[in-house]
Amino acid sequence: MNTILLTPISSEGITITVVGILIVFVALLILSTIFNLLPLLINYKTRKELRRQGKMEQANKTEEELSVTGDTNAAIAMALHLYFEDQHDIESDIITIKNIARRYSPWSSKIYSMNTYFKK
Repeated sequence: MNTILLTPISSEGITITVVGILIVFVALLILSTIFNLLPLLINYKTRKELRRQGKMEQANKTEEELSVTGDTNAAIAMALHLYFEDQHDIESDIITIKNIARRYSPWSSKIYSMNTYFKK
């Protein structure tokens, strides 16, 4: 007959569980807030740079007109990927193993130091 022994949950275990869950949710809340505010900060910096350059009509555009579309982002990412892939050397993918004869070394000959107990 199999019996399952249940250990009671202590108050420390409940406290650790609740604190751990709260830490995770607070971290997720902070990260989601940062990711939601990031485009606003980027657009603010872009508008400030346009105003500094004297391009007031471009700085007054709406968020949709000022942002870059997904197609443009994909084209830029693909161009960067192809550029950085092209910088690597083209290799032949052939492995050559050369057998080099080396002089005798007692450090490489382990057989003489193994099982010396039985050689008496």
